[in-house]
Amino acid sequence: MSEELMTQEFEEISEGTEDASTVERCLTFESGELVLYISTKYVIEIINNHTITPLPLMPPYIKGIINLRGQVLPVVDIKQRMGKEPANYSCGRDSCIIVLDIDSVSLGIIVDSVRQVIDIDLKNVRPIPLKRQQKLLDGMVTMEDGSVFMSIDCQALSVPQ
Repeated sequence: MSEELMTQEFEEISEGTEDASTVERCLTFESGELVLYISTKYVIEIINNHTITPLPLMPPYIKGIINLRGQVLPVVDIKQRMGKEPANYSCGRDSCIIVLDIDSVSLGIIVDSVRQVIDIDLKNVRPIPLKRQQKLLDGMVTMEDGSVFMSIDCQALSVPQ
C-alpha cells in the first residue's frame, strides 16, 4: 500500500474518531415551556415522590433540602434559578428531582418532567442568539423534528448567585 493511500486512510479514520468524540449522551427534561438537556456525566439519578424540607434565609430558588439515603442535598428550582416564576410543586406529584454531581458538589434540580436520554452532537450546539441570554443556559441545538433544546451550564448552576 502506498504511503499516500495509507495517510489518506488514517485521516479518514481520525475524522471518524473526532466525530464520535463530539457526540455526548444527554438527559432531556422539561421545565416550564423549555426543553432542556444536561450531560449524563453529571446525572446521578432521578427521583420521584420526594419531600423537600424548606430552609429559612435561603435564596428563593433554593426550595430546601432532601435526605437521600443519609446524604443531605439542596434542591434548586431550575425555573426560578433562570429568573422565571416559581413553580408550585406538590410533594413530587407534578415533578421530579434530577440528582447531579458537579465537580464533587451534589445537588438536586426540580423539574416538571424527564423526557429521555439522547445523543447530541456538540458540533450542532449554537450560542443562544440573544444579547441578554437566559441565566444558566449556555447553548441550544435544533433537533431533526425542528424542536429546540437548551443546554444547562452546570458550572453556573453549582455556583450560588
